[in-house]
Amino acid sequence: MTTGATDPQKLYQQIARAIATAIGDGRYGPGDKLPSERELADDFGVSRPTIRDAMIALEFQGLVEARQGSGVYVNAAAPPGEDSAEAEVGALELTEARRLFEGEACALSAATITEADLARLEQVVGQMASSIAADEAERLEQDFHLAIARATGNAAIEAGVADLWTLRQQSPACVALLRRARAHGGGDRAEAHRRIVAALRRRDPRAARQALHAHLAQVVDDLLAVTELDALQQTRQKMAEQRRELARRTQI
Repeated sequence: MTTGATDPQKLYQQIARAIATAIGDGRYGPGDKLPSERELADDFGVSRPTIRDAMIALEFQGLVEARQGSGVYVNAAAPPGEDSAEAEVGALELTEARRLFEGEACALSAATITEADLARLEQVVGQMASSIAADEAERLEQDFHLAIARATGNAAIEAGVADLWTLRQQSPACVALLRRARAHGGGDRAEAHRRIVAALRRRDPRAARQALHAHLAQVVDDLLAVTELDALQQTRQKMAEQRRELARRTQI
């Protein structure tokens, strides 16, 4: 069983769609246990993290349930005509959109931001510097960027930035990949946000835009690094399969 996918960012979506189709066709019925993560990775010829992301997407759709220490089980047949996995936004797509939209919002807010806004941003950055859980880190980052959008005084810009964050939260696989990128990343997120605040405090639109772009460029680098690790693991799995096949053939 293979997907034929070439885009790593879309691979988990194709796998989620294939499994959802299998559920809808009755190959896996309600209450059935899906093959293990390792078995699915071998079947699809992908890495185990990719299978994990596909399972997250299926669980978000309500098709499967992960049971601690037991496995993943089918909840119900796929609703006809629905394809939530296809509708999900990829982490790189989302970050690219944020760079374009939030960069300009940040530049505009440099001319309109108040001392109260700056104090709030500095407070959030101070909390970021503490050792915090992933959920809290994401909440603080969202608060930070929404506060910048709010400081523009433009309700449409604020709503646009809020919509981008809503898209992120509606894609469990996107959230999972961004969390892995955060854990893997070498950049200091709190320091990157301090540089944004410093540019805003100077009321320098160009520097504010550049600081935000630099922050999101680091996010992209971290995402690509994680994707490369997945691709490397996938290659290793394929090589291991080839070795096993060669060993089998030499015994004939």
